[in-house]
Amino acid sequence: MYNITLIPGDGIGPEVTMAARKIIDATGIDVKWEIVNAGANVYEKKGVLVPDEVYTSIEKNKVVLKGPITTPIGCGFRSINVLLRKKYDLFANIRPVKKIKGIDTPFENINLTIFRENTEGLYSGIEKKETEGAAQAIKVITKKASLRIIKEAFDYAKENSKKKVAVVHKANIMKLTDGLFLECAREVSKEYPDIELQEVIVDNMCMQLVMNPEKYEVIVTTNLYGDILSDLCAGLVGGLGLVPGANIGKGIAVFEAVHGSAPDIAGKNIANPTAVILSGAMMLNYLGEKEKSDLIIDAVQRTIEEGKYITKDLGGISTTSEMTKAIIEKISKK
Repeated sequence: MYNITLIPGDGIGPEVTMAARKIIDATGIDVKWEIVNAGANVYEKKGVLVPDEVYTSIEKNKVVLKGPITTPIGCGFRSINVLLRKKYDLFANIRPVKKIKGIDTPFENINLTIFRENTEGLYSGIEKKETEGAAQAIKVITKKASLRIIKEAFDYAKENSKKKVAVVHKANIMKLTDGLFLECAREVSKEYPDIELQEVIVDNMCMQLVMNPEKYEVIVTTNLYGDILSDLCAGLVGGLGLVPGANIGKGIAVFEAVHGSAPDIAGKNIANPTAVILSGAMMLNYLGEKEKSDLIIDAVQRTIEEGKYITKDLGGISTTSEMTKAIIEKISKK
């Protein structure tokens, strides 16, 4: 049996995480879900964004499925997501981006995974006001953090028979920070002689991704660039509602959709649950349940390709519940 922390989140979070939970349970896997919550709704009731029971549950179970969370403005937090990543040193943000048949986009062969360093860079949040008319942000890049995220990307490539890893940087301008990241990529790549290292400047990568995304298999980059590129890639395959994500450290992992809490459609049973469901599949793979993970991915892909029970944003007319039921039926027939 697996003990897993479930954080429903805000907005559409409770709806889409419930869909993912039902689908995971439908595979027959034995999971004890421990439900705790954080975010805007919790703040209104308890006066804190992240209650102690959330930390206790995460530290006990080590594996988390998390819905989108709203961080209220003016409460002292930049982001609850950033808080959890830093607190538990969840250094690897992993976002697989794959074209699903049935989604109308200009590309057919996109199948890449982005590895984003999750703990430093400009997102360290080190800022100061120089004068009344000038502010400064400090970009932190360390060899330790760079080596471990790049090694994670190369290990993934090796384990999944990928032939190329692209390191994305701006070392032509930021010669010390991005230069260090690039040096680390070159150092790590020597340990993987069968994998090609592609060195791509970030602005060129943006152009290449919208022209020839099929050229890339694994991308590894710094925090800010990874955030931007993962949203760009999501747009190539149909939007954020289709892209799962994971934040993985040494011993603790949090799986979550890339998209936000969409409060404007909360409670209407029309939210697309795909991203959270696929995040749940990533979680099962992380737990060593690859067969059940693949079962979910296959059921999601076939449901979308058939197009009969899909939500409005995917071109259908079905509710969240109807789409969830259709996916479960496909799992049950296997």
